[in-house]
Amino acid sequence: SINAGFAKWIALLLFVLIIITGHLGGSLTHGSDYLTKSITTAPENQKPIRKTLTDVQSALVYKDIIAPLLQEKCYGCHGANKQKGKLRLDQPDYILKGGKEGNDVLAGNPANSELMKRLLLARNEEHHMPPKEKPQLTEKEITLLHWWIETGASFGKQVKELTQSEKVKPALMALQQVAIPDKIVIPESPVEPADTAAMSALNRRGVVISPIVMNSNYLQANFFAVENLSDKDIALLLPLKKQLLSVRLSNTIITDESVKILGQCTGLIKLYLDHTKISDKGLVNLQSITNLQYLNIVGTGITAQGLLQLKQLKNLHSVYLYQSSIKKEDWATLKSAFPGALLDSGGYIVPMLESDTTEKKDTRN
Repeated sequence: SINAGFAKWIALLLFVLIIITGHLGGSLTHGSDYLTKSITTAPENQKPIRKTLTDVQSALVYKDIIAPLLQEKCYGCHGANKQKGKLRLDQPDYILKGGKEGNDVLAGNPANSELMKRLLLARNEEHHMPPKEKPQLTEKEITLLHWWIETGASFGKQVKELTQSEKVKPALMALQQVAIPDKIVIPESPVEPADTAAMSALNRRGVVISPIVMNSNYLQANFFAVENLSDKDIALLLPLKKQLLSVRLSNTIITDESVKILGQCTGLIKLYLDHTKISDKGLVNLQSITNLQYLNIVGTGITAQGLLQLKQLKNLHSVYLYQSSIKKEDWATLKSAFPGALLDSGGYIVPMLESDTTEKKDTRN
C-alpha cells in the first residue's frame, strides 16, 4: 500500500540519519579518523619514546628532538600510512618536498613555512594543525620547531652548533633530564628528642617543625609561614642544633647575620636559601657545616667567588644556583672545585619531598 511504502522510506531515512549522527558523534569523541585509526596508527610497541637527554647541547637536533616531536604529534596524519594534503613528515626528504603547497618547511624562513602557519592558527580554524580533537603541541614544542626551521632545518647538526635565542634556551633545557644526585644520607645513630620548650617557641612563630623521616628525632624546619622574620627567629633554632638536619628559608628576608647563626647548626645536611638577600659575605659562614649535602641558592646574589668559599665541603653534592650572580665564564672553575657534584644552572628545578630523597646511614663507625 502507499502508506506501507511511505513508512519504509521514512524508516530508511531515519536509519541513514542515525548512521550520520553516530558518525559525527564518534568523530567529536574519538577524532575524525576513528574508523581507520586501528589501520593507520602504529602498534603500541612502535609508539614514540622520547629519548632521555642528559646533555642537550650534544644532542642531534633533528634525530633527538624534532623527529620524536613530529612522530608523537604529526605522524598520525602525515606519516607512512596516511598523508593528509599529500604531506609526509616522517623522513627528511619528504619534509623538504612538502605537500600540495610544497612550502611546508622553508629552511631559514619559519614565517612563510606552511607548517608553522597552520600550527599557529586558532584551534577552531579548519586548517589548524593538528586537528582540534588530537593532542596539541605545547608552546615549548612550537618554539623548538620554529627555532629548528629558523636555523636552517638541519638534519645532522648538534644543538650546540646552532644559534640559541633567550626564548629557545628554556625549551631546550626542559628536555634535559637532571642527573639524579645521590640520596640525602641522614645519620642512623640515635639522638635524644628535641627540647619541647624550644620547639614550642618555634611553633609560636609559625615555624613548621617535623621529623625528617618517620619515627625519627632528627628534624626539619620550614619558615615559609613566618611573618616579619628576624635574626632572633633564626636563633630559636640553636637549641635544636643536634636534631636539625634541614632548614628551608626560601623567599624570606633573612640577612647575612642569619646565615652566621645557621653556621652554628653544624649537623645540617640540607639548606634552602633560594630567593633571599644573602651575599658572599654571609655564605662563608657555612664552612663549618661539614655534613652539608644539598644547598639551594637560586635567585640570590651569590657569585662564583662566594660559592668557592665552600669547596672544602666534601659532602656537598647538589648545588642549585639558577638565576644567581654566577657567570657563564666561571662554570669550568666551579666544576673543577666541586668534582662529582650536581651544579644545576637550569631554570627547571623540580621540587623533591624530603621523604623521596633521604635514607639512613649508620655513622657510628
